[in-house]
Amino acid sequence: MNQNQIDKLISDGVFPSSPKERKLVETHISWVILCDQYVYKIKKPMHYSFLDFSTIELRKHFCERELELNRRFTENVYLEVLTIHETNNRYRIGGEKGKIIDYALKMRKLDTKKQMDVLVAKNEVSEANIEKLAERIAEFHIRATIIYENAVLDIKDKFNDIGKEKEFIAQNLNPDYGHLLEWAIKASNSFLDTYEKLLRERLDAGFFRDVHGDLHTRNIFLLPEPLPFDCIEFNDAYRQIDILNEVAFLCMDLDALGRTDLSDLFIEHYNRHFPAMGNEADRKLFVYYKSYRANIRAKVNSLRARSADNKGDKAKALAEVKKYIGLMNGYLESLDI
Repeated sequence: MNQNQIDKLISDGVFPSSPKERKLVETHISWVILCDQYVYKIKKPMHYSFLDFSTIELRKHFCERELELNRRFTENVYLEVLTIHETNNRYRIGGEKGKIIDYALKMRKLDTKKQMDVLVAKNEVSEANIEKLAERIAEFHIRATIIYENAVLDIKDKFNDIGKEKEFIAQNLNPDYGHLLEWAIKASNSFLDTYEKLLRERLDAGFFRDVHGDLHTRNIFLLPEPLPFDCIEFNDAYRQIDILNEVAFLCMDLDALGRTDLSDLFIEHYNRHFPAMGNEADRKLFVYYKSYRANIRAKVNSLRARSADNKGDKAKALAEVKKYIGLMNGYLESLDI
């Protein structure tokens, strides 16, 4: 589908259960339509180096893949994949009449007030919430498929990719930030050269698994039972990672929200249920993974600043870049590389 068709679907299209509410939330790669009781997610027809939704067959495949993967840790939330039909220039989700023009993933609508990032901002996440979440994630990781083949040093190129943003960041923040990025890339390379053997040992030991891949506070509900959702379906390599890389994202996110106490509590309880960090070298790797996750957030926000429609959005994105570069370098400095 395209933007005009999505607009028409929302304005006068036919949905299952005839909802009164039809609110569009647009992400970089999807259209998400919030209705009274259900949510319908439609993938945008796009093709990047890391993602291919360019054909209707691929969009169907990845809708089905998203359904399958998210059902590993949710129950009665990811419901079914539905066809989208066109008849006489009118669009319908579900049914059998008309030409099939796309596919939608149907999900149960959950209370956004219970998203973890919202609750953290309101200081409504308790230690008990964190302990339950740590136990839930550990149990999922224990069950997850073990990955025994992985290019463990690919993370070096992924980290260094932020160098492409150096000139833009230096020009729009401060020349010093260009130097900070140069230092971070050198420090990352040095760390990975030193700890390559550890990465390979962890791969052989079964610590690389098919997990969530995008585990942060916006992708977790506390209802009050913890409910992760929206894992990465479009690229297996982003999901088949070291479990410390996975939990480092959540812990970095909590650090960025000013809740290092919750971050420390989470990893302590997680490690108690699934001992994935057994020695000082593992601890340093965990800190490195937090730096890597901050690096990705800095890069994404730099790209957002580049494409911002107005000065306000650009300034907001640049402020995030500044914050995450600070986190990234702070983690690396603590490693005494």
